[in-house]
Amino acid sequence: MTTAQIAPEAQQKKKKKTPFREWLDSVLFAVVAATIIRWLFFSAFVIPTPSMENSLLVGDYLFVSRLHYGTTTPVTPLQIPLSHQTVWGTNIPSYLDWIKLSQYRLPGFTDVKNGDVVVFYLPVEHPNAYQKYNNVLPDLHPHPIDLRSNYIKRCVGIPGDKLEIRQGRVYVNGAAQALPIRMQNEYFVSTKTAVNEENVFRKNGITDFSQFTETFGDSITSNDEFGYVVKTTAALAEKLKTYDFVKRVEVVFMDKGLKEPYLFPNSDLLDWNKDNYGPLTVPKKGATVPLTEVNIALYGDIIQNYEGNENVALTKDKVTINGKVVADYTFKQDYYFMMGDNRHDSADSRYWGFVPNDHIVGKAVFVWMSIDPNPTSFLRKIRWERIFRIIN
Repeated sequence: MTTAQIAPEAQQKKKKKTPFREWLDSVLFAVVAATIIRWLFFSAFVIPTPSMENSLLVGDYLFVSRLHYGTTTPVTPLQIPLSHQTVWGTNIPSYLDWIKLSQYRLPGFTDVKNGDVVVFYLPVEHPNAYQKYNNVLPDLHPHPIDLRSNYIKRCVGIPGDKLEIRQGRVYVNGAAQALPIRMQNEYFVSTKTAVNEENVFRKNGITDFSQFTETFGDSITSNDEFGYVVKTTAALAEKLKTYDFVKRVEVVFMDKGLKEPYLFPNSDLLDWNKDNYGPLTVPKKGATVPLTEVNIALYGDIIQNYEGNENVALTKDKVTINGKVVADYTFKQDYYFMMGDNRHDSADSRYWGFVPNDHIVGKAVFVWMSIDPNPTSFLRKIRWERIFRIIN
């Protein structure tokens, strides 16, 4: 007689799961599957600010591919699944930093290229750096590297590029770069009189505008020119010129040599602004730079915060690592320069510096849903024309 024949009947039959147990198993499987998919393949992302308008709008929901550049392994494993920074709907941290792992990037099938729309972790949430940028990013808080705030911008400079902005135009290695199709600039629209803002601006998709009087630097009232400052695309700026009450439309740029406050780097040696910036070289792994005063201003934060160096001390003209003054420095990883397509309303690399390679999350692929936060009617709440739009 075999063992199976003498086994008790209770051992031969599988115990039936209760409905609650079946529900719990289903929820657990869904959470595990969603966590793996979110980490390994793609993540959902929503546009919260107008920094990428008119390419991406506030309320656009995106799919972000982690496969393109290769996903990174978790650094902070003790966190609630499918959460980020805080428990949903509260300010309670959703993670514990008792354990920190080394980060590795799995192989991807491409590298970050000039013009890619990239999601990345905001680098200046590093504990040693975040207080420095509170004027630009007032809601900043320090977080572990894999739990820093997700930002989305367009990559305009890859490792080794010599980058410069001249009158709002990006130049890489001396060559002017193609403008994003829906890029926004700031324009002064001179008008003969006040206009119906709903019919002229909002119906043309222009939501950021304000009345403005240009005085031309004198005290003669008759010389003043009434109009509006608007943020819009070049195509819509051309359309505004066709209205009979518009006298002229002119793009607004800051003058070269006019130093802008809170710009990166914070140095009296440089007189850059958002429209006239650089030249600078984007750091590349293995490249060596002499540590002059200007280079210390440009790359000091990198050396101190993102290269894994210990006991780094910075002064205006000197870098000390482990008590030793260094005259030059070789970068240990690649970096990128990111800018928003809404060039006059974007907190980007012009204000807080380079994005390290280990902060890259993925490539924005397409918009799967778009909800207008300020619709003119309920029927216009969903922007149907943007659904499944490829991001370029």
